[in-house]
Formats: sequence, structure tokens, C-alpha cells
Amino acid sequence: QVELVESGGGLVQAGGSLRLSCAASGRTFSTYRMGWFRQAPGQEREFVATIYWSEGSAVYADSVKGRFTISRPKSKTVFLEMNTLKPEDTAVYYCAAARDSAVAIKAGQYDYWGQGTQVTVSS
Repeated sequence: QVELVESGGGLVQAGGSLRLSCAASGRTFSTYRMGWFRQAPGQEREFVATIYWSEGSAVYADSVKGRFTISRPKSKTVFLEMNTLKPEDTAVYYCAAARDSAVAIKAGQYDYWGQGTQVTVSS
């Protein structure tokens, strides 16, 4: 069983920064792919970023490229550093894990999910 717990969300002004954390427990993650998704009210869950745990290669959505950074510097912890935040970044952010190491940008490709953390960016 895998458990993912997000933290670090909050309210920030446009142009500000936040760092989200995802603490993972359970199975070993050396062959897992980790991802961040977000979901705004009334919208579908949207891909944000993904990283392959063992080698650290990352892929980003165009909407966050150059502003967000996904990393896994600690054992079983994944971060999402968010800079130059915009009001349209407002959403619940979810951490996810996939047993398949292939690049995955669709929510259905992930096997485990956290409970989400709210990020609100005011204009």
C-alpha cells in the first residue's frame, strides 16, 4: 500500500511563491514515477509536472514551464516549487504515484493519489 500526503498549500499574492511537499510512505519508490496534478472548481484534473524517481528526469505542462520545478531531493519526498504564481494557478494540487516508470501526463496513468492541498493566488 502507498500513502501520499501533500502539504504547503495556502494563499499567496500574484507573483509570489509556494513550495508544495508530498510525503510518500509504503512501498519503495525507486522505480516509480511521481506527478503533480491540479483541479480548479468545475474543471478536469490537469497535469502539472512529473518526475522519474530514480533518475530525476522531469516533464512539465506548458502552462507552468519555467515557473514550476519538481524535485525529489529526499527519500520518499517530492517537492513542487512554484514561482511567479498567477491567479489561474488557483486549484487543489494533488500528488500522485505511478508504478509504471514511463512518462505519464494523464491522471488515469497514476495508481495512487494524495488528498490534495489548496493553492489560492490572489490578484
